[in-house]
Amino acid sequence: MQNLSQVLASSSVADSLQTVLIQTTDTCVAISDVLKQGSLAGILGMAGNENVQGEEQKKLDVISNDMLKDALLACPAVRAIASEEEEDIVPANTNGEYLIAFDPLDGSSNIDINAMVGTIFSIYRQIGDNPAEEKDFLIPGKEQVAAGYVLYGPSSMLVLSTGNGVNMFTLDPKTNTFLLTEKGVSIQPETQEFAINMSNQRFWSDSIQNYVDDLVKGKEGRRNKDFNMRWVAAMVGDVHRILCRGGVFLYPWDKKDPSKPGKLRLMYEANPMAMLLEQAGGKAHTHTDRILDIQPSAIHQRVAVILGAANEVDKCLSY
Repeated sequence: MQNLSQVLASSSVADSLQTVLIQTTDTCVAISDVLKQGSLAGILGMAGNENVQGEEQKKLDVISNDMLKDALLACPAVRAIASEEEEDIVPANTNGEYLIAFDPLDGSSNIDINAMVGTIFSIYRQIGDNPAEEKDFLIPGKEQVAAGYVLYGPSSMLVLSTGNGVNMFTLDPKTNTFLLTEKGVSIQPETQEFAINMSNQRFWSDSIQNYVDDLVKGKEGRRNKDFNMRWVAAMVGDVHRILCRGGVFLYPWDKKDPSKPGKLRLMYEANPMAMLLEQAGGKAHTHTDRILDIQPSAIHQRVAVILGAANEVDKCLSY
């Protein structure tokens, strides 16, 4: 059974990118260890401040962000980082080759109930003679050289693409290394499972309400088949389920705050997940655009998200 380093070394991944990926995933192993301590280490609960999105931070949001930030700024191949928890990008090494955007702890509302959370990351190659600026990060997702996440669940798992399919690795707690456990993940184009936050139903557009209503009606409706609904309340958990057994995930625009085009962040949530889904044979769109084609306008830009089984994404968009 190959470990992550061996898989990367046997592929066409550049040595410098391998360094960034190993630094990132090694830090995720350390985050996994911290999570295991839970209330024993006094790390649960609120941090008492808000992030740039105006969301109240959990203690572990701050801890995991600082761990990744410190590790990646010390990596010579990293030119700059962008994080959900940082207002601005953070320049690292001007001579570095890679920009990395990350959500240090996706689904942090799950922390205090010991449910699934994860770290999501997106990597671009970009060089320059001057320290990096925000505009350097504003690259469409189709230019990503790597994307992935680490899911902290009953076992910690790394799901990674470097542009040649999707592989899954499982953390061996005896050696603290990620071992390849599934190669070439693929998603079936049809599904009977969907994930959406139904509490927002009254705020959705009519088209999304009609689509979900048809899913709920099952065999008695015009879709003529029954669907199951699942909702983890962490994008990383819902996407992992889709990669494992299919499905479709939606976080559509809603009129609670009409000025926002969506809830999920393009750079460090939608783009990396879209790369993984497409590399596995699925699709990832907003209501109008392929996510990976979007030209970002800001590092904290939000978008609507519809991703998963290819035929079901098409069906949803047809509404």
